[in-house]
Amino acid sequence: MSSSSRGPRDRDDEGRARNARPRDGLGRPLPYGAEGVDRQPEGVVRTPGETVAEAQALLDAGRPFHAHEVFEDAWKAGPEQERDLWRGLAQTAVGLTHAARGNLAGGARLLRRGAGHVEAWCRAAGRDGVHGMDLTSVVAWARALADDVEAARDPLDAGARAPRLRGGRPGEG
Repeated sequence: MSSSSRGPRDRDDEGRARNARPRDGLGRPLPYGAEGVDRQPEGVVRTPGETVAEAQALLDAGRPFHAHEVFEDAWKAGPEQERDLWRGLAQTAVGLTHAARGNLAGGARLLRRGAGHVEAWCRAAGRDGVHGMDLTSVVAWARALADDVEAARDPLDAGARAPRLRGGRPGEG
């Protein structure tokens, strides 16, 4: 179906194409008029601590798609030397999103890709953590979850499988 037969595209205030359909907690579009969850604003510049706290709250609430958007803002706006870290964290959140939606192969792949980026950042920086995050545990969580996702037959409960970014064992709420 061509865009002209569907009517005008949704646009943001700057005229960029933006889908205005409501979304569910995993970021899936719902029909116009349906009740969705609040969307994360895009392009918000947060401190690293604010990023971690907001993303953790979203992960704990079973909203990894929205947490990925918070990590993506840090990836795009943060210092160059931390971009691979935030990119990896965004990818792990997207991996959790895919697994919760039932895309188990894609979820496992993105969890591993994200873990690889975080691990590479740790090696390059010579650190196991930053901004209060225990990145060694986050990498281990992502890889273990990827293994579980591949062995699963059903979508995951995203909130029950959320990582602990700051201390504690990943997966503990």
